[in-house]
Amino acid sequence: MATVAFHTLGCKVNFYDTEAIWQLFKQEGYEQVDFESTADVYVINSCTVTNTGDKKSRQMIRRAIRRNPEAIIAVTGCYAQTSPAEIMAIPGVDLVIGTQDRDKIMPYIKQLEQERKPINAVRNIMKTRTFEELDVPDFADRTRAFLKIQEGCNNFCTFCIIPWSRGLMRSRDPQSVLKQARMLVDAGYQEIVLTGIHTGGYGEDMEDYSLAKLLWDLDKVEGLKRIRISSIEASQITDEVLEVLQKSDKMCRHLHIPLQAGDNDVLARMRRKYTTEQFAQKIEHIHRIMPGVAITTDVIVGFPGETEEMFRNGYRFMEQMKFSEMHVFPYSKRTGTPAARMEDQVDEEIKNARVHELIDLSERMQLDYAKQFVGQVLEVIPERDYKGQPGSGLIMGYSDNYLQLVFEGSEDWIGQICHVKVTEAGVNECRGEIVRVPEIVSVNPSPRKTAGTSSVDAIPGQAAKAIV
Repeated sequence: MATVAFHTLGCKVNFYDTEAIWQLFKQEGYEQVDFESTADVYVINSCTVTNTGDKKSRQMIRRAIRRNPEAIIAVTGCYAQTSPAEIMAIPGVDLVIGTQDRDKIMPYIKQLEQERKPINAVRNIMKTRTFEELDVPDFADRTRAFLKIQEGCNNFCTFCIIPWSRGLMRSRDPQSVLKQARMLVDAGYQEIVLTGIHTGGYGEDMEDYSLAKLLWDLDKVEGLKRIRISSIEASQITDEVLEVLQKSDKMCRHLHIPLQAGDNDVLARMRRKYTTEQFAQKIEHIHRIMPGVAITTDVIVGFPGETEEMFRNGYRFMEQMKFSEMHVFPYSKRTGTPAARMEDQVDEEIKNARVHELIDLSERMQLDYAKQFVGQVLEVIPERDYKGQPGSGLIMGYSDNYLQLVFEGSEDWIGQICHVKVTEAGVNECRGEIVRVPEIVSVNPSPRKTAGTSSVDAIPGQAAKAIV
């Protein structure tokens, strides 16, 4: 039997895409093996969000070539899309296919088996206007399924290369989204996480349809218990979206809303489409209609031109927002973006000191948020044994408001809805005790092997970096 190995760098969208590519190989009778094993085909799903992403992608390509010089080496993803010639120049690379046409990967592999002539299959992504249909009916993680609903981004923030690697905004056909949602529910999933490069922009390229309408249609999917949005911009939380959040009992009390900077001058230099005042207004509104909501965010520290005063403004603003968690990144130059050419680049030591300050603030806010729920009973869907240790008697999973709870329980409860009382608040995990044993819902048995090893590099400022 022919074998294939995957390595995925970057964001959750890349992980979804890798799973979709694995489905194509599986249909052709391939067996998946670990990336560190000898395989007939290696697929590297690359990242280009930072210069480091490019470098890591090249390292993984060379590692695969060394592992089996006879193997077919295929490179896909964002780095492949933006720099195909750079990748083709690496001796041993057979196929470069960017962030489109992945559905054609098997014919290319067959062509290479017949004739080992390297193929550059990358086309201009900026001309692409349709969503690439790639279904993933099954995931390694038994409790949460990811459902990609859109591709591309029209924002062109000054620090970000993603529109050039993923193209412009394009939404998936609603019927296709709903069909896959039903498939996932039939496979036993109770929670679906909507993901994309700019997830909240879903429907902006459609007539008479929107993210809010999609959420209402998903709300009607029988058997689906939870809908989570991986990331959404403050400007995309329309009155219609707020109404769904307020009225649908399937919407999770958790939103990831990227802030990036808490100072208006920095936001303007980033070319973000809101002020701190507009952001705060939206957050206050969400708290009013969804009591207890967890709001997580992304912050970039040390953006070119960020003075000490701007940083202090931002710090105070983040404190006021009472986020339940912040994902903090030092600004990293990305060649080809306006920010990389800006003067006033911030010294690395200053950047790192600011990062640590914000991480400390995030941990304080995380604990404060969790403390509110001590003594309350939350619905938790356990995902795995505690710290991956079967037989420990402890299992862990997330509540709808994104508290990670560890409690005593049976492995049979994994993937089922458990009612858990929060007994102790913590920064990254809380402790709880079961108050009602779940009714075991049978799921379709299927091997849930994840598509390959991974190296997750968070993406500042993009919905692609879903915190789920």
